[in-house]
Amino acid sequence: MSAPARVLVVDDSPTMRGLITAVLRSDPEVDVIGQAGDAMEARAAIKALNPDVVTLDIEMPNMNGLDFLEKIMTLRPMPVIMVSTMTHRGAEATLAALEIGAFDCVGKPAPGEPRPFGDLAEKVKAAARSQRQYIKPAAGHAPPPAVADFRVGRKIVAIGSSTGGVEALIAVLQKFPANCPPTVITQHMPPSFTRSFAERLNRLCAPVVQEATDGARLEIGKIYLAPGGERHLQIANVSAPHCRLIERGPVNGHRPSVDVLFDSVAELAGRNAVGVILTGMGRDGAAGLLKMRHAGARTIGQNEKTCVVYGMPRVAFELGAVEQQFPLNAIGEEILKVTAARKEGSE
Repeated sequence: MSAPARVLVVDDSPTMRGLITAVLRSDPEVDVIGQAGDAMEARAAIKALNPDVVTLDIEMPNMNGLDFLEKIMTLRPMPVIMVSTMTHRGAEATLAALEIGAFDCVGKPAPGEPRPFGDLAEKVKAAARSQRQYIKPAAGHAPPPAVADFRVGRKIVAIGSSTGGVEALIAVLQKFPANCPPTVITQHMPPSFTRSFAERLNRLCAPVVQEATDGARLEIGKIYLAPGGERHLQIANVSAPHCRLIERGPVNGHRPSVDVLFDSVAELAGRNAVGVILTGMGRDGAAGLLKMRHAGARTIGQNEKTCVVYGMPRVAFELGAVEQQFPLNAIGEEILKVTAARKEGSE
């Protein structure tokens, strides 16, 4: 990026505005050009300063962050990063914001946290570089019919995603019928958000979606989302394929890591798997997807035009890990095609 990312910080707390500003100004490629304490001040500041990115608090007086985000995405679409409390209520609101069109989210830090706001500056820079078209998703969805017997191929689907993954996963999984192949997902997300996200997906999609638990058996019609926090999701097989949560340090800066999931799927399922890498910053999942392809799995990547951030899919494609790239709206159908089309033992 030739010029620093120009950011407007919006939060009703002067202390929080100061902390966010200090974190962002520690990066020379980020320029905080203004602050606002509520939606009215923010609207005036956006008109006057024309920022590249807005960081937006959810709970504010006069107009909350969700309502203000709706107005931004309707009247002046631009990258917005939500700043939320790490609570169940905060998680629900943040997930709603991501569906409305927010670029990403960060959690407000606990007292004494060594790295407040984590990689906020990196997310701001990625948002400023984004070529994304900010279009609100269409409301309503009719669940697809059960069109195939997925026991025929005994396939396992593994999906990895990060920035932009909330909308992307909804778009993909809403194409799945109630009897979809067993599916495991690692989405980079703060620890307290994944349970709420799984519950949200379960309401929106025909299959059963749940946060993965250690030992949960992989079954037809079920989707397992890696819990955020201190463990990675793998698949394992003692008597039957099941979820395994392991204690291990971050991989590629993430825990859970897409690479850890994909590595286990490559080892256990081999050709009886499909790997999918969706929108996200960085390179997590690219090496693991390559292992899956070398093991005989089918591999799919989201194309650049439909990614919020063409990072993880780009690296995977450049490594040769991606068999074919598709626009987001075609990925769900392609997954079903390759999991249902081949009979067991065929090439």
